[in-house]
Amino acid sequence: MLLKKRPHAHRSRRWFAGPSLVLAGLLFVSAPPSLSFAEEPALIPDNIIFVTSTGYWEESSDPLNVLDPEAGKTQPAVPATPPAQHGYYKLIAVRQPEGNTHIFLQQIALDANGPRMISSAELDEFSATKIYVTDIRPETSNGVVRQPGLFATVYLKTDPTAMEPETWTVLIDDIGDIKVERETN
Repeated sequence: MLLKKRPHAHRSRRWFAGPSLVLAGLLFVSAPPSLSFAEEPALIPDNIIFVTSTGYWEESSDPLNVLDPEAGKTQPAVPATPPAQHGYYKLIAVRQPEGNTHIFLQQIALDANGPRMISSAELDEFSATKIYVTDIRPETSNGVVRQPGLFATVYLKTDPTAMEPETWTVLIDDIGDIKVERETN
C-alpha cells in the first residue's frame, strides 16, 4: 500500500501533546493538598543524618529452657507461651546543634502490628568526643541476616577538615554484648 503525500503537510504540522502528557499535567495542576511538598512536615527530622537498619536478634519464649533444657520436661504443662520475640537493630546518627554527631543504637521488635522499638541507647564511645559522621554501613546489603548480632562500620572525622575519615566498628555478639572500637588495619 502506498501512502499519499498531502500537499503542504509540512506547513500544517503542529506539536501535539499525547494523552499521557496532558493527563500528567492535569494531575499536577489538580494534585490534592496531601501531595504538596512545601507544606508537609519532614518524615525524618533534619538533624537525622544517617539511619542504618541491620543485624538480627532473637529471644527465647521459654527462658527456663535457655538455662536448663531439662527444666521444661519436669514442669507441668503451661498454657501456650507467647512466640519468641525477634527483630533487628538500627544505628542512627543525630547531628547536634553545635555541629557534632551523636550515635544511637535501637533494638526493634517485629510483631504482627509491624516494627516496634524495644530500647534505645546513646553510644557513649562516640558521644565522649566531638565527631562528625560521614557514613554508616551495615556488614551486608543483602537483606535479612541469618546469624544473631550486628556488625556495622561508622566512618567519622574528629576534625571536619581532615581528608580521610576514621573507621570504627559497632559489634553486637550473639548474646547481646556491645563492643565499639576503632578499626585497626
